[in-house]
Amino acid sequence: MVNSSEFWRGRKVFVTGHTGFKGGWLSLWLQNLGAQLDGYALQAPTNPSLFEAAAVERGMRSTIGDIRDGEALTHAVATAQPEIVFHLAAQPLVRYSYAQPVETFASNVMGTVHLLEAVRRTPSVRAVVIVTSDKCYENQEWPWGYREIDPMGGYDPYSSSKGCAELVVAAYRNSYFPLDRYSEHQVAVASARAGNVIGGGDWAEDRLVPDILRAVSSGAAVRIRNPRAIRPWQHVLEPLSGYLSLAQRLWEKGPSFASAWNFGPSEDDAKPVSWIADHITHQWGDGAGWETDGGEQVHEAHYLRLDCSKARTELGWHPRWGLGKALGQTIAWHKAFLSADDMRIVSLEQIHHYQELP
Repeated sequence: MVNSSEFWRGRKVFVTGHTGFKGGWLSLWLQNLGAQLDGYALQAPTNPSLFEAAAVERGMRSTIGDIRDGEALTHAVATAQPEIVFHLAAQPLVRYSYAQPVETFASNVMGTVHLLEAVRRTPSVRAVVIVTSDKCYENQEWPWGYREIDPMGGYDPYSSSKGCAELVVAAYRNSYFPLDRYSEHQVAVASARAGNVIGGGDWAEDRLVPDILRAVSSGAAVRIRNPRAIRPWQHVLEPLSGYLSLAQRLWEKGPSFASAWNFGPSEDDAKPVSWIADHITHQWGDGAGWETDGGEQVHEAHYLRLDCSKARTELGWHPRWGLGKALGQTIAWHKAFLSADDMRIVSLEQIHHYQELP
């Protein structure tokens, strides 16, 4: 179980993207579990950032580097000699990918290649979790959830790059870490796909919840691009608990779990953007409200949901916090930050609270 430090205590773990939002929360959780942690990433992408606010670097060895630099990444992995690798470093924004497609493909596709090449050259590695996105699927805008066997696709550069990353993972697994030769190479590689994550410490541009929180905390009007778009919202700790469970199973069972996995919220938590905006502004209070942004917008998927039956059945994973709870924890974190609380303590308390749930 991920809520026990027995498996993770002293385990040598390598995380790419540890200065980012999801990577920062994962790094805090692994530190709390007692892992011996190394991270490799660019400087924190925003100011403020979770990495700085929660003093993530305090409990790990941090290397600042670019996953597009294969030689530097390979050196960092070889130096760390990890047993388990989590790959989260990426260009994570849809709208930014329209402006910077080359950077997006270089980071998300070739960055994944560089990471897997580093794994090939580091014999200590036994388990690898490559984090992609629910947007890797060929989106048909249908009302049911996508399964891990559905085709890859992607309308925009970001989504396409994540579909490509999944193909890279499959190719490396088939070519260099084949399941029928596991006894020879002893490396199990899986990919993990999650939806829209929320939580304290996310200040990224062009993300709904950070945009709303920035506006309400400064007293500005909240402008919403696509109020009717429906997304699978979940707190960041939900998929991270899945990644941790998956990594442990990869270590223990190897080829039985070396495949693709969905980690999404309950069906009831696929809500329209307008519902999220209403909920946050109401909880925040102080007269906060929102309005529709009538400007020209780039194409973004209207409806996307994941089928997580495989993770529920084979990993015993399930979401623990409903969307209301997730939003409440997110707002509480940001209000604590504005009150100058110790955000490392606040973040670790939220992790502990999550872990204690059945």
